[in-house]
Amino acid sequence: MPLSFSILEIEGNPALCFDTGLDSRSFAQAKFAQYFTEPGCIVLPDGSNEPWKASGVIEEGGTMQIWGPLFRGERLDLLVDSADEENRQQALKAVTSWIRSKMLLGQTQSSPNPGAAFIGENAVLFAPGTLASRCLLAEGGGGNQYTSADLEGMEAAAFCAGTMLYRILIGVHPFPDTENFYQDIREGVFLPPHLAGPGLDEKLCTSLHAALLLPAAGKQTEKNGTAILGDLLNILMSGGKEKTAASFFRTLSEEENARLDKEKERYLKKKNAAVKTTRFVTRNKAILLGTAAALLAALLVTQSLLKSAAERPSTKGMDSSTVIHRYYGAFDTLDHILMEACIKGADKSDINMTVNLFVINRVRQAYEAGSGPSIVSASEWKDKGGDLPAPNVFGITDLAVEYLSGGEDEDQIRYLARYTLWFPNETLSIRRHDELTLTRRRGNWRITEIKRIVD
Repeated sequence: MPLSFSILEIEGNPALCFDTGLDSRSFAQAKFAQYFTEPGCIVLPDGSNEPWKASGVIEEGGTMQIWGPLFRGERLDLLVDSADEENRQQALKAVTSWIRSKMLLGQTQSSPNPGAAFIGENAVLFAPGTLASRCLLAEGGGGNQYTSADLEGMEAAAFCAGTMLYRILIGVHPFPDTENFYQDIREGVFLPPHLAGPGLDEKLCTSLHAALLLPAAGKQTEKNGTAILGDLLNILMSGGKEKTAASFFRTLSEEENARLDKEKERYLKKKNAAVKTTRFVTRNKAILLGTAAALLAALLVTQSLLKSAAERPSTKGMDSSTVIHRYYGAFDTLDHILMEACIKGADKSDINMTVNLFVINRVRQAYEAGSGPSIVSASEWKDKGGDLPAPNVFGITDLAVEYLSGGEDEDQIRYLARYTLWFPNETLSIRRHDELTLTRRRGNWRITEIKRIVD
């Protein structure tokens, strides 16, 4: 498909054209007045800026194109996409100019999509956001691997800068375009820069990591988008001069490379376990396939539900801190009923995981006439030195609860819970940070929101 931006001769003069991908009839029905009134912005070398406004519309090649004053430059996303050993310095310089221009503009509505930015020899053009989005959509997306739909403003720009620099310096996208692309971005699933690019400058790695975590971390980040962009610009222009791509890498010794290889292997294994907690269920799929196992599982769940209906626990009389400790304490005992009592409206993925483990554990015991290994609570396993043979460990250790805001005499209160979660058969753990909102309902405290970060 041809690119949605081009330079054509109009009325005897070259002009910058934006291909909407619409024929004349569709264009007439689309109410395109907004694309003429919304200006773009050109940032000049001295830090000043001037508007770029559309001048007219023509039909070219069967589609309607909106044109305006000529601006000669390269599309930023295309420069980044094509970055290799030969031309990554050009791409790095372009991204540096883009970050600098973003910092100069501040909280404007210029699109964070690098497909809507043109890097000229002495200026940067940010195309009108609405018009650029329409043209990129007609083209097939353009620059999507560098954007997050969950971010706005300077946070969106910082994430974009982080993904572009990762691609230029390391040579691959931090979030490959796979079926899990959007989920990976929202959950912060990527290989940390210091492991993906051994020898990469430590400060740059730290800033890139912070930028890439913005969609997953939300408001819990230590630095906002403006601060992260400022850090990146200072690193890229140390002493006021643009640095070369090669200067950000140092040669590692064999020992350092070996250490990083092992760290990378451990990280991938742990991250994989954290993202795919359902692997334990999959490994035991054969047990659940049999008719008897399915019937037994249904019976166990039914009995559990009937019992909970008659003796369902509640948070009545508990203060907010007790509710939190009861909720996390229920992991060790697979007490999904107590976990359910502590939650109202919050994400229930923890409960679903615990129910699956409860059923599988009971089914396995039944299959093996009670002689099969039961799931061991993480706290019990750790108390015994963490060295039981072939442990089936599940649960939480090192729980620390920190008060954030609100009060017992108010309707809401917020805490931060930090803990280690262990998984069966892997003896692997992940570190979680949960920001919890508790709301008083009918006099009882319940967890109504969980915002989670996984290390």
